[in-house]
Amino acid sequence: QVQLAESGGGLVQAGGSLRLSCAASGRTLSTDFMGWFRQAPGKEREFVGAVTWSRGSTDYADAVKGRFTISRDNAKNTVYLQMNSLKPEDTAVYYCAATSSTNYRGSWSYSYWGQGTQVTVSS
Repeated sequence: QVQLAESGGGLVQAGGSLRLSCAASGRTLSTDFMGWFRQAPGKEREFVGAVTWSRGSTDYADAVKGRFTISRDNAKNTVYLQMNSLKPEDTAVYYCAATSSTNYRGSWSYSYWGQGTQVTVSS
């Protein structure tokens, strides 16, 4: 089993920054892809970006390209989401997730999820 725990959410003004962390534990050998998703009230869960443990390859949704950066620390089994130039539309609960599937943009591909952390951007 894999356990994931997000942290680092909070309230920030538009234009500000936050860094989220996702700590992984348990068996992660078969889960190479780590994804970040977000969900606002009344909206579907939305892909934010993903990174691989093996090579550190990253991919991002168009809505966050140039503003968000995903990285990983294999020694700590931790993935990070650095969010800069935050906008009110970034307000959501942010989740990290793990999968072995190459279809990493789809939330249905993930078997392991964290509890989520709230990010609120005020204007």
